Amino acid sequence: MSIEKVKEYFKQYGRDNDIIEPEQSSATVELAAQALGVEPARIAKTLSFKTAESCILVVTAGDAKIDNKKFKTKFALKAKMLTPEEVIRYIGHEIGGVCPFAIKDPNVKVYCDISLKRFQTIFPACGSSNSAIELTCKELEKFSHCSEWVDVCKLPDTQN
Repeated sequence: MSIEKVKEYFKQYGRDNDIIEPEQSSATVELAAQALGVEPARIAKTLSFKTAESCILVVTAGDAKIDNKKFKTKFALKAKMLTPEEVIRYIGHEIGGVCPFAIKDPNVKVYCDISLKRFQTIFPACGSSNSAIELTCKELEKFSHCSEWVDVCKLPDTQN
């Protein structure tokens, strides 16, 4: 079970008991915001994109959308999401619980989008469709082994 892998992963940081497991689903940004009692933008969604040999993860704010032009400029790739089967193969967590922790394939790189930096704390999933952990952006960077902060999203006020 993915959440067990994530709990085990967080033991090294003494944070395994900080994982929140609400009764209701947190599989989407809206459901997670309701389950945790926070605004949807503070949900840190983890998106998985294909690369030639594997994939990358981009963690964004819940209200952010990938800007295809920025994404292509940054990564020299078209923003093409993984299939559910590929998500399991590379990440090891099912859709609805995808997170940047305890990733199955050690070659997967994690990037955090600057859309998250608006908040003191954010809530990424923890490997299941009803889990999360409250982290600062600095903690997210550390625990996810973030390769780099990127600007590949657009926020609601800039979306056309």
